[in-house]
Amino acid sequence: MPRNRPLPKRTEEMVRVDHAGEYAAVAIYQGQRAVFEKLHGKSRIVEQLTEMEAEEQHHLAAFDDLIQTKGVRPTAMTPIWGVAAYGLGVATALLGEKAAHACTEAVETVIEKHYDDQVKELEAEGETELSPMFAQFRDEEAAHKDLAVEEGAHEAPAYPLLSAFIKAGCRAAIKISEKV
Repeated sequence: MPRNRPLPKRTEEMVRVDHAGEYAAVAIYQGQRAVFEKLHGKSRIVEQLTEMEAEEQHHLAAFDDLIQTKGVRPTAMTPIWGVAAYGLGVATALLGEKAAHACTEAVETVIEKHYDDQVKELEAEGETELSPMFAQFRDEEAAHKDLAVEEGAHEAPAYPLLSAFIKAGCRAAIKISEKV
């Protein structure tokens, strides 16, 4: 994507918030892996987290590129989101595998809808460069969510409360990151 064509303001907001979200997703998985890698018998979940983190890292690299080539200002909240996300990863891992999967399911439920809304908005505007990438990322996030559900996310301790808390945090971070 050439730098000489600036993005519309709303598209810049999308790139800013999606960059922050992918940065946070990587940090969540790093926090979870930090716990599970120290525990005996957790190689399966460590492998799952490693694979999902690699996909999130790929998404983050794409947004890093957009930020640089299009001159989009990243959110000033990045350091805070990084610490909060890593802490969320550690905390949910300490609650066990099902809670870690509940975290993934909650985050990816919000992010899947977020990307889907963005894809629809971009397509309605006739935007053809970013909408396919966002659609691909949406589908990969949905696959993470589906895996988490298959692995027992809904069986986590206090699942409804944990899920609602995480979803609310994601929605708030999205709104803040669009502007700050």
